[in-house]
Amino acid sequence: MLFTLFWTFFKVGLFTFGGGYVMIPIMQRELVEKHTWLTLTQFTDIIAIAEMTPGPISVNTATFVGYKMAKFIGSAVATFGLVLPSFLIILAIATIFVHFQDSTVVQAVFKALRPAVFALIIVAAFSIGKACVIDTAGLILALTVVFAIIFLKVHPILALVISGVIGGLFFR
Repeated sequence: MLFTLFWTFFKVGLFTFGGGYVMIPIMQRELVEKHTWLTLTQFTDIIAIAEMTPGPISVNTATFVGYKMAKFIGSAVATFGLVLPSFLIILAIATIFVHFQDSTVVQAVFKALRPAVFALIIVAAFSIGKACVIDTAGLILALTVVFAIIFLKVHPILALVISGVIGGLFFR
């Protein structure tokens, strides 16, 4: 189990560019569909909790899933598996990038990666949205939160707190 946890999160960390939100569809495929360690509802709940707690969403998710599967040692193994590829990649890039940062090829690669990262974030939003927004009230709340954050500049943490209060009062 420990090796499987490490290898699963190592692959997630190795093949994900663009941060935690980009990792969500890859983690969903690995954790929910491939290994069936979590249901889609559990995965969605973990993502919500990981988003609300301090730290990167991907690290929080790895830590939580690792703990669920193998307690403390599972947390450490899953988290280490997730961050190790990033550490090694950044170390390699930092030593090489300084010499090639002005290269048109390098700039073109990064320019092409940006839309792909955006697409992965959209896929994650739709995937989680289908699991989270299951009725009209949920859709109205989701759209209201989007409007409040984008147009009213409501802080995301405040939006989460207010949503939780609304859920506790009206979503029974």
